[in-house]
Amino acid sequence: MKAKIEVFLKPEVLDPQGETIKRALHTLGYDTIREVRQGKVFYIELDEKDAGKVIEEIARKVLANPVIEDFRWETEK
Repeated sequence: MKAKIEVFLKPEVLDPQGETIKRALHTLGYDTIREVRQGKVFYIELDEKDAGKVIEEIARKVLANPVIEDFRWETEK
């Protein structure tokens, strides 16, 4: 089974990298861009047995900082 885990900053957390990208886009003439938020994507292959539980645990304990980040995941067979 394959899983995709997306980790991203919580909405209330300042995203300096996203702000830098937004400014660069404005400089290039993309004035309609209102916000940019950056994040991370992880692709994991694992056995199907208890996959949801394992993915949730890995994301919560290893991949995301629960103080400032949220995550979501999906699987495909």
